[in-house]
Amino acid sequence: MYRLLPAQSELGGALYQHYGLSPENYETNILLKDGLAYFKADGSIRMAVGLGFPWNAAVVFRALPSRWREALYDIVARNRFRIFGRSDVCYLPRPEYRDRFLA
Repeated sequence: MYRLLPAQSELGGALYQHYGLSPENYETNILLKDGLAYFKADGSIRMAVGLGFPWNAAVVFRALPSRWREALYDIVARNRFRIFGRSDVCYLPRPEYRDRFLA
């Protein structure tokens, strides 16, 4: 199970700064797993694999050279609202999922 933390929260901003990332220009997510931090394509692939089927099919992207994976990540990140849509309101988790959110 993953626990989510908004980058805009106090702790999220502190984590961004700790890892040398801009706390105002969110260019990646951070996956903390087994004491290690993963960013961009590597973090996203590891997260997807951890979600199980069908998301774990993302493991095939590890076969790509790192430069290609990062370029693909940047393209998707730049176009994420066109690809996945945008909402006018923030997501509020149902009570049974609140323990998955740190802030």
